[in-house]
Amino acid sequence: MMEEAEVTEQASPEQVSPEMEQSAAQRARDRAGAARWDLNIAVFLFAVLILVIILATYTKMGIEVVAPIALFGLAMVWLMGWRRGKQMYQRFYDEELFKLERELKRTVKEVVEETIEETVEEKVQKALRERWK
Repeated sequence: MMEEAEVTEQASPEQVSPEMEQSAAQRARDRAGAARWDLNIAVFLFAVLILVIILATYTKMGIEVVAPIALFGLAMVWLMGWRRGKQMYQRFYDEELFKLERELKRTVKEVVEETIEETVEEKVQKALRERWK
């Protein structure tokens, strides 16, 4: 995982092109969607399911009591998943922007180095041609 110092050194969205920002947002959205449901949420969901089954089968409680408990449990599971997804989205978005900025800097550096190499090579060839004349 990325350290906090690396994430804070990233470019702000104003410094990144809109295409790069959209790409980072889409990747972050996909990663956050996958990370939304973790083990804690699944355990909570199974606990609610077990509670509903116990209340419905082993006690004399009617559907009027069991249904609100089940709905509350499902609402809590959804809320926990939504909250986790929102937190993970922001984290992944920051990571994706950092990666894209680093890639952009590397690409620009490679282009500049290639241009410098070409310029130096052209100067050397020009000097050699002048000597041969």
